[in-house]
Amino acid sequence: MQVIVNGEPKQVEAKTLAELCAGLGLQDARIATAVNGAFVAASERERFALSENDHIEIVAPRAGG
Repeated sequence: MQVIVNGEPKQVEAKTLAELCAGLGLQDARIATAVNGAFVAASERERFALSENDHIEIVAPRAGG
C-alpha cells in the first residue's frame, strides 16, 4: 500500500503504525506520530491500522532552545 511519510510517498507492507515504525528502524526510538493530522500515542501504534494514502508524520524531540 502507498502512504505518505513526512511528505514523501512510500510503498509499504506494514498493516499497523507500529509495523511501519519498525520497518523504518524506529521501533525503539522516542518519537511522536500522527496519522492524517491526529496524534497517535505510542501505546496505540500496535492497534492503529493503516489505510491507503494515509498521511503519517513522525517526529523526534530535540534538545535545546
